[in-house]
Amino acid sequence: MATHVVSRAGEVRAVADFLAAAAIKPAALVLRGEAGIGKTTVWLAALQQAREAGFQVLSARASSADSVLTYGALAALLDGVDDDAFAGLPSPQRLAIDRVLSRATPRGPVSDQRAVAAAFVAVTEYLAQRRPVLLAIDDLQWLDQPSRLIVSSAVRRVVGPIGFLATVRTDPQAEAEPDLLRLQEPDELRNIHLPPLSPGALHAVISQRLGRSFARPRLLRIHQISGGNPFYALELARATGDGARDPSILPRSLTELVRARLANLAEDAQQALLAVACLAQPTIEMASRACGVDTDAIVAALDSAVDDGIIEISGGRVAFTHPILAHGVYSAAAAGRRRGMHQRLAALVEEQELKARHLALAAERGDEQTLRALDEAAGTLRIRGAPAGAAELLDMAIDLGGDTPQRQLLSASYHFNSGDAGRARTILETVIAGSGPTRLKAEALRLLGLWSLLDGSSREAAELLTDALEHVGDDDALRAGILIPLAFAEVNARHPADAARSADEAVSAAENVDRHQVLSQALSMQALVHFLLGDGLDEQVLARALEVEDTASPLPALLSPSIHNAEILSATGNLDEARTRFERIRRGYLERGEESELMILAFHSGLNEIWRADFTSAKATSEDAMERAVQLDRDLPLSVALMLRAAVAAYAGHEDDARHDAKEAAEICRRCDSPDLVTVWPDTILGFLDLSLGHYAAALDALKPWLAEVRRRPSATEIFIAPFLPDAVESLVQLALFAEAGELLDIFESNGRRLDRPWMLATGARCRALLHAAQGDLETANVEAERALAEHARLPMPFELARTQLVHGQLQRRQRHRESGSATMKDALATFERLGTQVWADRARAELARASGTRTRAELTASERRVAELAITGITNREMAAALFISPKTVEANLARVYRKLNIRSRAELGRVMGESGQ
Repeated sequence: MATHVVSRAGEVRAVADFLAAAAIKPAALVLRGEAGIGKTTVWLAALQQAREAGFQVLSARASSADSVLTYGALAALLDGVDDDAFAGLPSPQRLAIDRVLSRATPRGPVSDQRAVAAAFVAVTEYLAQRRPVLLAIDDLQWLDQPSRLIVSSAVRRVVGPIGFLATVRTDPQAEAEPDLLRLQEPDELRNIHLPPLSPGALHAVISQRLGRSFARPRLLRIHQISGGNPFYALELARATGDGARDPSILPRSLTELVRARLANLAEDAQQALLAVACLAQPTIEMASRACGVDTDAIVAALDSAVDDGIIEISGGRVAFTHPILAHGVYSAAAAGRRRGMHQRLAALVEEQELKARHLALAAERGDEQTLRALDEAAGTLRIRGAPAGAAELLDMAIDLGGDTPQRQLLSASYHFNSGDAGRARTILETVIAGSGPTRLKAEALRLLGLWSLLDGSSREAAELLTDALEHVGDDDALRAGILIPLAFAEVNARHPADAARSADEAVSAAENVDRHQVLSQALSMQALVHFLLGDGLDEQVLARALEVEDTASPLPALLSPSIHNAEILSATGNLDEARTRFERIRRGYLERGEESELMILAFHSGLNEIWRADFTSAKATSEDAMERAVQLDRDLPLSVALMLRAAVAAYAGHEDDARHDAKEAAEICRRCDSPDLVTVWPDTILGFLDLSLGHYAAALDALKPWLAEVRRRPSATEIFIAPFLPDAVESLVQLALFAEAGELLDIFESNGRRLDRPWMLATGARCRALLHAAQGDLETANVEAERALAEHARLPMPFELARTQLVHGQLQRRQRHRESGSATMKDALATFERLGTQVWADRARAELARASGTRTRAELTASERRVAELAITGITNREMAAALFISPKTVEANLARVYRKLNIRSRAELGRVMGESGQ
């Protein structure tokens, strides 16, 4: 280990601690500091330390050169990895990673960037099953954008003994540090800021590197000027030569030093070094061809640079000893000289992308050859799953004068697909404001509208897509492409008539286009929109959509016919078939690496699991969704994850957790103008939670805003649109608001009969039973409860069935059929206990206790019993608190539990129940 690393004992210890952590689970270490401070030296020593500790080290050194290959750093990380690590990858991932490694040609289907990310994660985790893995990147700030996106994704997702080691420049001249290393466990990210070296440490570095020593006054002067920066100090030491130069006139900046050092080289050496600085992967052979001389001549020209420690040559490869020197060579050359070198290299390199980059760097303004080369290379990068690289090449063409609207639209699309939505929007706004063809403005508005919809803002999406229609002309393909997302946006923006019209017009336009995928999307959106609006399901339209669907083509989940079909299966009560289809779709997304689409899938599959009362799976789905939402760092995914987690907590009876998550989800929905199909759920969960706890007024308060929507659109009560309706009606009944409850029930049951929806018919009949019972008609109530049970036979919702059984058992008991009533309620209790729905199990136990005449004491804890005994005396909560030496809030909490367990709502009922049990 080098002397100046040994002198950094703290850094060496930190590396050892980091490797110890990474040998167990994902951990990261970032070495920060100014240029020349010694980051790379510590990094190299850490790599050696990792190898000695048994790690498999995958390393890459990023470059600031403009002529680097897309995915160059990723390919370097995977260089040398055995083929067996790739053997088990799904075919879309294998193709994507083979294209990154140039082992497959860019022909055939487009690889998704997400497939590259999934493959990289899978390969890394495969290696980590055998021994710990260290992913090490020098100069992280210069990582090419596609590699940056893949590494960022891997850091957030990997599991197992995997470490991430990186160096980052922090001086003002460096680019802003990318926010890449966001681990699942933030505490496992360590940062070290390398401080300047002391005079003694600098003396050790200079002695070892240059083989000479300096008198202390001169050494202190070097330390003062360099600020303890070892690279700067070495350059100063070289500049003093044998010590004859007066230290008071030493250069005052590192740039000045480097330029002075390079200026002393011969002309042929400077030309050879410029070729090396311009190449992505410099070799002796390529440098000689670029300079027009043979290899012997180029080696001779570079000898002095090797002797001076500027470059290193190994196995025909050439590398600068420090990035500052490469930058110094390139920046010192005149602009015309740099362009000339890039022009020569463009004629020599074989890689399409590098040729295009060199042509662009050689040009002051783009000619036809250069622009065509950039366009073609961008298209190839898109196929290879590198939209960020494709966008960069198109932006180079635009900067060279090729700023056509068509190229800007492509660039915006690539930027969006690579995750840079801000840059994409800026470009599209330029197209919209420009004087280009109206069709291109329509396409720009379509993209903006679609992206707004995917981001959760339905109203903004509807406005943008409506504007797009004004510019579409007679292009039916574009018209259909606008109308399809517009119909969905209008449903969520509460414009039902507009949504139906847009969906129908989308199909009409798509019928005129010879593109099956467009027609498939239009048909499935038409079926979904009319279904959501309460018009019923056109099975023939949906079947035709699925028949012509191209499932291999990437498509946002919101527009996927397969997902629409599974959603509708769920909503019509075919929950098991829907679950099978959701699982199949999920596997496909994972194989293709399209994990960002999994949030939409999590929303629908999570609801399916909750309706089937598979709360274990629902919990796993909610946890996975939360993980992905945190990674995506966007409002809509976070609201979905919170909603799912709140629902699971509500059914489990975890009141505080459920209330917290539901309220946070509701706030996010309001903030980001989320679609109604998402926004309805936080309030639905809060309503269900309060109803479960017997807080009927609070439940109604949560659900009231949505009841107005039912009255405004009475035909639309599908479970996706009005999941709250049974709980709202039950709350109204419990609050003796019978007229309003009856009005809503009439709507609900009428739709259930018209559409033949088991969920509407079963829960509607249960609510009708409650209404009749509350009005004293127990006989009719019992008939309705039995009708509800009959409908449940074709509805695989065991929790809802148990709720209906509980109501039926209560009615049987009230009609003095005690034995059958107890049996029915025991069935309900068994289901509630099996499902882990504790609050409802308590309610069932309380009803059974009431039916058997053994209520109260056996059901209440000692503290609850004491509160109940005082409560029936008529004293206030504050007086009870004083008597029991507890807080009034604790009294309230105990009373709430007593009421819930005994299924009562008032102190009057409490007195009666306590009296019945012998108090």
